[in-house]
Amino acid sequence: MSILIGFFQNRVLFSAVLGWLLSQVAKMLVTLVFTRKLNFERLWGAGGMPSAHSSMVCALTVSMARFYGVNTPTFALCVMFAFVTMYDAMGVRRETGVHARLLNKYLNEIEISKADKDGDGIPDEEVDEIELKEYIGHTPLEVLGGVLLGILIGILIPE
Repeated sequence: MSILIGFFQNRVLFSAVLGWLLSQVAKMLVTLVFTRKLNFERLWGAGGMPSAHSSMVCALTVSMARFYGVNTPTFALCVMFAFVTMYDAMGVRRETGVHARLLNKYLNEIEISKADKDGDGIPDEEVDEIELKEYIGHTPLEVLGGVLLGILIGILIPE
């Protein structure tokens, strides 16, 4: 029980976890609004609006600045960690999703053509669809949404 109490007393850690949690809930709600379907995978899945990674690192960084000051090595580490995390979300991880989308398209076309034995364009045997995860990274707008939510959380955590 003392671990749980310690967690809630660590305002910086609590702020970061709350940033992640609220972003994931927001993703589920945004998906519900746009698709009219409740998708619980959005509670833990990557990608989408707002970026949970960005929200988490910004809440961490802002609360670290508030409670311990901006002239500490730990704050500097948080800032650099935030920049790397957000850059990665918009760069490498986003490109991975683009590549997955293309691979899904072309690999499925190949599988369908292999299953078309008589050349009429209709598969003659069942084809298992290849489905790599496409929703991995973030657009700049999704990262900005996470940044703003994280900053707000970092500011609102009580002292």
